Amino acid sequence: MEPKLHNNPKMLEKKWLSTALNARSIGLGTETIVLAHGFGTDQSVWDKITPSLVEHYKVVLFDWPFSGTVDPTLYDPLKYSSMEAFADVLVTLMDQMDLKAITFLGHSMSGMIGCIASIARPDLFKRLILLGASPRYLNTDDYEGGFTSSDVEQFLLNIESNYDNWVTSFPLLAVDPNDEPSVNKFREFLGRMRAGVALSLAKTVFYSDYRDILEKIETPCTIIQTTSDIIVPFNVALYMERKIKGKVTLEALEAKGHFPQMTACPQLVDVLKGVIG
Repeated sequence: MEPKLHNNPKMLEKKWLSTALNARSIGLGTETIVLAHGFGTDQSVWDKITPSLVEHYKVVLFDWPFSGTVDPTLYDPLKYSSMEAFADVLVTLMDQMDLKAITFLGHSMSGMIGCIASIARPDLFKRLILLGASPRYLNTDDYEGGFTSSDVEQFLLNIESNYDNWVTSFPLLAVDPNDEPSVNKFREFLGRMRAGVALSLAKTVFYSDYRDILEKIETPCTIIQTTSDIIVPFNVALYMERKIKGKVTLEALEAKGHFPQMTACPQLVDVLKGVIG
């Protein structure tokens, strides 16, 4: 009889991780691209752009432990109270799948996760593509992250006090509101997530500060940022471009919202193909 994953963390990390996180590899290209989704979603957030990528590349997809598609016992809010914990999962998964020198495309919180992993294990990463990523969401005196402390407190209160209402309203802010199918898709993603998971993960994300790691990133990096994103102001992309140590380029997408992989697919695919070659 097979052991239960959550009863054996070491087994989870080593042997069973790719199965537990629904990891799969599609496409026959020689170049490998790993797609890592962000807060509240799962690997199907990439569905609209995947067909264009598998024609040319080997594409690896997976779900994070917080995803609504993964066994809920795998998400421990104490364990996953930092991005480093997710970076450990990424490195373990890539080792298990025998992936090396890959292109990593990380959306939103996964951008910083990829950066942390690349500093720890540069051999695994050929290039980083940071889509709507941010090293810090809270404003300071000399940094515009996009949110005040009271913004974040209200955001967390909305999740905690009426999750169903938040699931309905937040996607209208995060996704281009003119793209109703994508707004509804994000609602479905959030609806599959448990409220407690959403709350603890939101705290991890919104109170994180990884500005100090940017000067340690040596893997060549492309930042892709939409010109109108309520989650990540364009100034954050400019800040990262200035601070990242290695070779870095910034691509601006003339698009609205935090999810260009759902709402601005042709533009995003064009940029990706230009970056990956």
